[in-house]
Amino acid sequence: MSEAMTSSSEALGAAVAVRAEGASVILGGRMLWSAVDLAVPTGSFVAVLGPNGVGKSTLVRALLGSIPLRTGRLTVLGRPPGAASHEIGYLPQRRSFEPGLRVRGIDIVRLGLDGDRWGMPLMGSSRVSRRARAAAERVAEVIELVGASSYARRPIGGLSGGEQQRLLIAQALVRRPRLMLLDEPLDSLDLPNQGAIAALLARISREHQVTVMMVAHDVNPILPYLDRVVYLAGGSAVEGSPREVITGATLSRLYSAAIEVLETSDGRLVVVGEPEAPHHHSARHDGQ
Repeated sequence: MSEAMTSSSEALGAAVAVRAEGASVILGGRMLWSAVDLAVPTGSFVAVLGPNGVGKSTLVRALLGSIPLRTGRLTVLGRPPGAASHEIGYLPQRRSFEPGLRVRGIDIVRLGLDGDRWGMPLMGSSRVSRRARAAAERVAEVIELVGASSYARRPIGGLSGGEQQRLLIAQALVRRPRLMLLDEPLDSLDLPNQGAIAALLARISREHQVTVMMVAHDVNPILPYLDRVVYLAGGSAVEGSPREVITGATLSRLYSAAIEVLETSDGRLVVVGEPEAPHHHSARHDGQ
């Protein structure tokens, strides 16, 4: 291969954060999806949509390397799943904090930086002191970035759902990831907080060139902020801009059934004929 072709190939690879080619996954003896092809651009904000049970969370786990593919190929940041875990910020399905939990929000964020380390530092070491100062500065930086500075030192259990979620996003950001994977980060939040969190994630993606992929039930609160969607249904997937993918023709092909997409006067999308439309999904979690 010529030097020019090699350079062009490397540039193309660098512009794609997540790529799937003919990927399939079997879970519990059932084929969840197969022949999935994806090319998620670097620095884009992407929602993973579809009815319950189609494998949205499974896709996230496959990207993390915790579930193997049955067939096909998957690359994450140019490497096999699991090989780039130190460059991925992961926020699992929403944790609930007990109202009486006294751990401060700032400590929750700090766990994202050094929660995998054990032991106490030797306070007399200047090297440790420098590292501790750098860590404190980074924690303060991401807390400011997500707009949580005014309440980060309060107990996490006494904060609202939206405030808790901002701190969890800061935790996922603290190691400067190139890719963020968020599994239903808007679940249980009211509509204003859903929009606020979506706007925050869009800003992080745009200003810091972090690729953000999030599993979501309802596309409408986040629609104005999205660059692309991955829609899973009928054992397959379609990826593209929201207006390309969430159409009657595209969804009808995915479901092998007549689907109609209507747009209300305020810009909301209503999917008619889908077994379980994204804006009507229940809050139940099936692990898929």
